[in-house]
Amino acid sequence: MPRSPLLLTTLDCGGKALSLTRPQIMGILNVTPDSFSEPGRWSGEEEMPSAVCAARVSDALEMVAAGATIIDIGGESTRPGSTPVGVDEELARVIPVITQLAQRTHRPISIDTSKPEVMRAAVAAGAGLINDVWALRRPGALESAAELGVPVCLMHMQGEPGTMQHTPRYRDVVAEVADFFAHRIATCEAAGLPRQRLLLDPGFGFGKTLEHNLQLLHNLELFTHFGLPLLVGLSRKSMIGALLNGAAVEQRLYGSIAAALSAVQHGATILRVHDVRPSVEALTIYCALKGDLRR
Repeated sequence: MPRSPLLLTTLDCGGKALSLTRPQIMGILNVTPDSFSEPGRWSGEEEMPSAVCAARVSDALEMVAAGATIIDIGGESTRPGSTPVGVDEELARVIPVITQLAQRTHRPISIDTSKPEVMRAAVAAGAGLINDVWALRRPGALESAAELGVPVCLMHMQGEPGTMQHTPRYRDVVAEVADFFAHRIATCEAAGLPRQRLLLDPGFGFGKTLEHNLQLLHNLELFTHFGLPLLVGLSRKSMIGALLNGAAVEQRLYGSIAAALSAVQHGATILRVHDVRPSVEALTIYCALKGDLRR
């Protein structure tokens, strides 16, 4: 079955355009204390020191210079076994960075959060896309997203981050993720969030075994029939380490790039990555070999 065309060729991210006519790179900016070289210098609970904020903004601008067309900022870890943080703590982490970054780049900014309070504050500060691992299932999130008027990425996750990798089970992972998307799209439309503002993420590593992840990647093209952009995050995931005989996180670059290009081949529109420049270069060569020489 051929892919369905995207409903839009350009996504309006709070007044900043993101082209969907070719695959794009989303740079990951984790604004959490454990993402710094000196974790002890900021607990994450109090007001962010100006030096920390400046360093994070500089990191984001480096990703833009390297070719990232959108920056995804998150202040709460959602890795397996992670512990949730409170609203005030998450706001203290992300809002100063979004505020300053929005003034220094024309690239869209995404807020990686599931909390409606953070969604509202982030969009007010300059974010133009909401990236929610809970797919707007938390109280108040759907209503807030519908009112804010920016695009939203709906991710599939079985369980919750703290326990999602404790023996995840599916009868048919591809069919169940597709059913989840169909239900969430219908729910969003009923709440006044139009289909044209939605993106989909199958949630690699979020309540999935290695076999589940491989089945999703192999069948990723099936999700293009919704006519919505597919956002895929495979960068440094445990599935890469498992396929490379237990490679550590810092040794997963080449495997991550290979998986990302496979995702593009199977229909991915946006690649969420840690290593921007290598990913941009690999994608540039891939697109050129496919006859697309645009930059």
